[in-house]
Amino acid sequence: MSRPNRLYLDDLDVGRRFKSGSYTIDEDEIKAFAAQFDPQPFHLDDAAAKESLFKGLAASGWHTAAITMRLNVETGLPFAGGLIGAGGEISWPAPTRPGDSLHVESEVVEVIPSRSKPDRGIAVVVSRTINQRDEVVQILKAKLVVARRVAGGAC
Repeated sequence: MSRPNRLYLDDLDVGRRFKSGSYTIDEDEIKAFAAQFDPQPFHLDDAAAKESLFKGLAASGWHTAAITMRLNVETGLPFAGGLIGAGGEISWPAPTRPGDSLHVESEVVEVIPSRSKPDRGIAVVVSRTINQRDEVVQILKAKLVVARRVAGGAC
């Protein structure tokens, strides 16, 4: 998948959409991530997971968030200067399961040029991480610091 040119705040409009490539997660990855960062039984143990709210092994929400970040960085949001977070809200309406193939669909919902720093602004982006069954497993509303084009055409 080819990447478009890097986009500046000045290139963004409310309603602009982006779609990432996909990533398939497996059981070993789920357990390895959980063992290191979120060691709860429903992320680590099949039998315990079946008895939990999830009724089966589920990836940590933070693992889903990490995959979302990777997909947005590599194939989703082509912002100049990278994806620099300035805050946001996150929810996980459905669990990520072993074998899920995830992709991210993002939409710019607000563009705010900085009044005090003319070289940047904030783009508010809603990213939905979606599995192969079209279930939304994560919603991230992020405020991203995005570079502006410098006067005189440099950049």
